[in-house]
Amino acid sequence: MALTTHEIEAPDTLANTQAGIEKADTSSDILGEKLILNMGPSHPATHGVLRLVLEMDGEIITKATPDIGYLHRGDEKIAENMHYNQFVPYTDRLDYLAPLANNVAYALAVEKLMGWELPARGQAIRVICCEMSRISSHLLGIGCLAMDCGAMTVFLYTFTEREKIYNLCELLTGARFTTSYTRVGGQTRDLPDAFIPLLRKFLSEIPGVIDEVDSLISRNRIFVDRTKDVGTITKEQALTYGLSGPNLRGSGVDHDLRKKHPYLGYQNYEFDVPIGSVGDSYDRYLVRMEEMRQSVRILHQVLDNLPGGPINIDDAKNFAPPKPTVLTKMEELIHHFIIHTEGPDVPPGEIYFGAENPKGELGFYINSRGGGTPHRLKIRAPSFVNLSILPELLPGYMMSDVVAILGSLDFVMGECDR
Repeated sequence: MALTTHEIEAPDTLANTQAGIEKADTSSDILGEKLILNMGPSHPATHGVLRLVLEMDGEIITKATPDIGYLHRGDEKIAENMHYNQFVPYTDRLDYLAPLANNVAYALAVEKLMGWELPARGQAIRVICCEMSRISSHLLGIGCLAMDCGAMTVFLYTFTEREKIYNLCELLTGARFTTSYTRVGGQTRDLPDAFIPLLRKFLSEIPGVIDEVDSLISRNRIFVDRTKDVGTITKEQALTYGLSGPNLRGSGVDHDLRKKHPYLGYQNYEFDVPIGSVGDSYDRYLVRMEEMRQSVRILHQVLDNLPGGPINIDDAKNFAPPKPTVLTKMEELIHHFIIHTEGPDVPPGEIYFGAENPKGELGFYINSRGGGTPHRLKIRAPSFVNLSILPELLPGYMMSDVVAILGSLDFVMGECDR
């Protein structure tokens, strides 16, 4: 069981939250002289270019300072210098473990500004994209957490299933990783004929793999000892720091944007929102396991009730015409050229839209002065917000606990350093 901050005589370091890296207290303590240790940014357990400056009193952490920005690319400023559809490929690079979900969240934000609502089939296809992304992201998160705690077999199981999802992504979008599938007002193409049978086959197989992973580590003594009562985040702490997604629900907060603020017709699907009771690393693992099962449940409902009809918005002025007509008619060719060089004619205004992504609430704030380019665009990256709790969360635990805590938070630095 991990030591808590109440069991360590280090009130001076815990209280001084404003102290920087260079001001770390290196005075002697009852356990010996303190040591400044750099964990990352090139470290397999940091799951990306995250640097943690840890002040150690023996094996006990007395202060933790996250140092981010190694992957910074200025996506928000880039978005302000290109039209709306040109920014879609950049959203792939946010949470690059769930690119389809990023595409959908961004498109929904711009469509909210436009006052658009997709046809029923277009919405259903986006739900398929989002729930496939959730399963894929959680498979990676759980596989890496298990491997960090010594369970290599689980990693192989989960990555085998992710490969099947990538095959489905390639069939649907033409790309495995950076999909760029969504457009403002719709999708690039409808579901191919072979997609639904292959997705049904995957949905019939994945529950057995989830159960297998469950049997491998949920009651495994080593995994339980590494995660249970480790990295405990109380409900009050989770709300104070603005956590979202499985990290918030793992602390007992019943908040899921698909339920609280439904979009894409999520109110028409039956699914449960798993909630933790303790808020430790083990609870966050259990929440993600159950969320995968619920995503399978949602996907079955989508396929069983998949509507026909168009997939894109009916707005001849602001959405590109079908490619066959572009190649055969002059007016459509001119219109295609205007849309792809100037972008859709977005009205002036400002909006915020948040979607329930695998890592938490991915939000986009857009300020428009009209035309095809946003005046200002701000991204609420769930990984950035979730990592903000580390200075309060890590002190009091041992160095070996950091690996399990980081894995249980399941962050990705692409969106953190957007």
